[in-house]
Amino acid sequence: MTKNLLGKVALVTGATRGIGKGIAIGLGEAGATIYITGRSLNTNTISSDNVSGTLLETKQEVEKVGGICIPVQIDHSDDEQVKLLFERIETEQNGQLDLLVNNVFSGVGAIANAYGQPFWKNTPSLWDAINNVGLRSHYIASVFAARLMSQRQQGLICTISSWGGLSYIFGAAYGVGKAACDRLAADMAVELKPDNITSVSIWPGIVGTEHMLEFAEGFNNQDDIQSQDVTFRDNYNWETPLLTGRVIASLLEQKNTISLTGKVQIVAELAQQYRIVDEHGKRPVSLRSLRFIVPNAIPGLRKYAWLIPDFKIPWLILQWGMLQSPKI
Repeated sequence: MTKNLLGKVALVTGATRGIGKGIAIGLGEAGATIYITGRSLNTNTISSDNVSGTLLETKQEVEKVGGICIPVQIDHSDDEQVKLLFERIETEQNGQLDLLVNNVFSGVGAIANAYGQPFWKNTPSLWDAINNVGLRSHYIASVFAARLMSQRQQGLICTISSWGGLSYIFGAAYGVGKAACDRLAADMAVELKPDNITSVSIWPGIVGTEHMLEFAEGFNNQDDIQSQDVTFRDNYNWETPLLTGRVIASLLEQKNTISLTGKVQIVAELAQQYRIVDEHGKRPVSLRSLRFIVPNAIPGLRKYAWLIPDFKIPWLILQWGMLQSPKI
């Protein structure tokens, strides 16, 4: 892997596991210096859920591929801790911050517990569990990142969002939060553009994170699986977290990302554009490609997916169709 990001400084929030860990490793492959955050520094401070992952484990993986990784244990629900994080980066890196990846998200457990239930049958605190360390944290981190980036008149802010901002997936609180992430990225772009800072919303596909694999395992144990859940059960067209990392690394390498500012960027489509492959040389297709949509609807066609044109449904049609549909 070419070390095109030597000398670049990045911050990835929520990087003990999942997409955040994959992003940190992808940036490390390209030689960046990466600050990573999370609540669990090592196995002695691991969080209370059933899926493990620590900052030191991510640091080891990043360094294994040639990156410089600086783990910072913080709670993103505490604004003062976040403020101190950016003060530390300013001091240690002489004010340089080239990339912020807004990824931290603590709502996976709450989503799993509430899955299949209407919002009113859950406590109102479900909203905060999904959108506090998530949407709100992205706004707070972006405030402090923009203050650093504006001093150097450059920077890239990537906010990890989801297709759930366009169509119903995991419930009302999740969908509204993801749609708000997209709007946050777009509106920040307007206010950041005069300072040459790019803000984009990043949409991975279906990513095989530790939590997602556990979630899918639950479907494997169901006898009466619903048709819309087949993709989760069969891992069809899944991406690994590393693909998002490699795509964001390639974005940071680009000379003029300001031309992309304010827009949604789909990981699979950028991977195709930049000729990036996932682990084991695979390149999953976009979720708006006929090559995904048709075999997803008719599982028997999956073995012939390569014969289906990789035609992407235009955004206007996609938005109209998905917003009318009760489920993706």
